[in-house]
Amino acid sequence: MNPLSELIARHKQGEPIGIYSVCSAHPLVLEAALRQAHASNGLALIEATSNQVDQTGGYTGMTPADFRDFVMSIAEKVGLPAHRIILGGDHLGPNRWQNESAEVAMANAEELIRHYVAAGFEKIHLDCSMSCADDPTPLGDERAAERAARLATIAEQTAEERFGESRLLYIVGTEVPVPGGARESLDSGITPTSPQAARDTIAAHRQAFSRVGLDAIWPRVIGLVVQPGVEFDHLHVIDYQRDEAQALKSVVDEYDHLVFEAHSTDYQTRSALEALVQDHFAILKVGPGLTFALREALFALEDMETLLVPADQRSRLGETVERRMCEAPGYWQGHYHGDEAQQRFARRFSLSDRIRYYWPDPEIQAAQQTLVNNLAEQEIPLPLLSRYMPLQYRRVREGHLENHPHTLLMDHVSTVLRDYAAACDPSHTCGDQP
Repeated sequence: MNPLSELIARHKQGEPIGIYSVCSAHPLVLEAALRQAHASNGLALIEATSNQVDQTGGYTGMTPADFRDFVMSIAEKVGLPAHRIILGGDHLGPNRWQNESAEVAMANAEELIRHYVAAGFEKIHLDCSMSCADDPTPLGDERAAERAARLATIAEQTAEERFGESRLLYIVGTEVPVPGGARESLDSGITPTSPQAARDTIAAHRQAFSRVGLDAIWPRVIGLVVQPGVEFDHLHVIDYQRDEAQALKSVVDEYDHLVFEAHSTDYQTRSALEALVQDHFAILKVGPGLTFALREALFALEDMETLLVPADQRSRLGETVERRMCEAPGYWQGHYHGDEAQQRFARRFSLSDRIRYYWPDPEIQAAQQTLVNNLAEQEIPLPLLSRYMPLQYRRVREGHLENHPHTLLMDHVSTVLRDYAAACDPSHTCGDQP
């Protein structure tokens, strides 16, 4: 049995456990996630989105096979066995080709699914909720489910041809939060998905699967994406209010193989994450919250570098990032609004973390490497570490952490991951250890 299936079965039997899904292609974030899985003796669920990774490379330049090899190479480096890694594909559907006709977009989506499945991705989020160029808006449950069933057919065929069997697990749902956080202010709050809407979505997908002869795979549909009432924008976080989601919580009790998958859980508190898992949101997605933590750590290191390194030898990482974001504004310009000062602030500090698209830039990478090299050549004084990275200072003082820039970066990202690990498996006492 797929290890993720076993975990979901345990949750359905009453254990308050879940799994967090790391949605990132950043090598340092992935390294931190794989190290955390190794430390806790658990599973690592790593997902690529259809924007990051596709058959032509996505914005990362990686195909699904490339991404698989990338993750596995990092896992080998940290000593995490391959059998403890689950690869997932997020928002797989016509998302990348919404400006095309539905038929062109779906043909591309079919090829996308083939590549993901052939590369060994076993958790497949079928997301056909978006309208294409010649579609009505909104698309509606029935048509979205029909397209999801079309893609599931391709997925099953590809798995059988490539591996001789299908171990694929599916996530469905049409009420899908915007990837990467809300674009506009969340002044009005977020309303959880209604129980009836969740039931309608489940029924539409089951019927669509049945119409194309996929009744046998329905027990492998393990998750439904709904809105639990959590979200974040550039400056605000909407925290989970479990009282408002109690009616929704009861829906999955009606199905013996389904849990909820919660997107946009970034920046939730540990107690909120624990409550989500207890309320059957057993799959927690996190992405920008991890690259945000990485950015915090990098800029904290740069602050220390400014005090320790002569001006002509400094990395000037922040200056380089700002310049490159202004020279190539495509990844943030439609998201950050307001006057010049507000946009400058958002580029540096926004919770939606559009900086994450720029870390692969060669100039930024070079500046980052200079920063790490500069600080690796000397021991960072404890008073500076206490001032700029107080959590890591404490762990260094307690002997849990090496005072080295790379280790400090890893641990700062792991501070977020440890909250997820503790929420998903309270029995692990090692969740807060390095």
